[in-house]
Amino acid sequence: MTKNSAISVRGLRKAFGNLEVLKGIDLELAHGEVLGLIGPSGSGKSTLIRCLNMLEVPTAGTVLVQGRTVSPKFKAPAPAMGTGELRRKVGMIFQHFNLFPHLTVMDNIISGPVRVLRETRSEAESHARDLLEQVGLVDKANAYPAHLSGGQKQRVAIARSLAMRPEVLLLDEVTSALDPELVGEVLEVIRRLAANGMTMVLVTHEMGFAADIASRVIFMEDGQIAEEGTPEQILRNPTSDRLRGFLSRFHG
Repeated sequence: MTKNSAISVRGLRKAFGNLEVLKGIDLELAHGEVLGLIGPSGSGKSTLIRCLNMLEVPTAGTVLVQGRTVSPKFKAPAPAMGTGELRRKVGMIFQHFNLFPHLTVMDNIISGPVRVLRETRSEAESHARDLLEQVGLVDKANAYPAHLSGGQKQRVAIARSLAMRPEVLLLDEVTSALDPELVGEVLEVIRRLAANGMTMVLVTHEMGFAADIASRVIFMEDGQIAEEGTPEQILRNPTSDRLRGFLSRFHG
């Protein structure tokens, strides 16, 4: 509820028909925090993260970004924030990379900054080259998505999101569609973003990774926050039977 929160969520509910998927979520995300969301399939993790940038419109409750109430409308009267402004401030990266297949890597990255942020092409390309350097793909600037591995596509998707200069990044199971040997290269990029102070919400099944980079972990179950705490408390020393049972699936 503090003014300094990057995102605040109050009483958030989401139903699809008669099925209530989120059942009254209250959440604060501080600037520079990396929040890990874990829980069984169907617990509401992805719905929650999609509500944070209005890809799903909540049935009830409020989402605030930098203390301003978010509206589901593209433009909203002040002081509310419409989705046009929201999605510049809060970037999202999905399981499936959603790259434009007919555009090169470079053009995928600069299309948003040129069209939405009104950057000149040369400004956007200069920033894109820096981002490709960060994700280790400078040599792929002129390649098309069809010629990239899954891990490379996901790294381009991260660079494309960063090109919009977001203040918060939402990452929804970004490694779940990748072959196991490609997961590490994507996690390394996210690890560097965390080290550089990027505010992030991360839905993941990579428990070891969450333990390493999250500042806080939330365990969701049945549309509610069942437990929250540090990675040490939640992932390394779970006390409840249901949390231990969930984590036991990832060991062995």
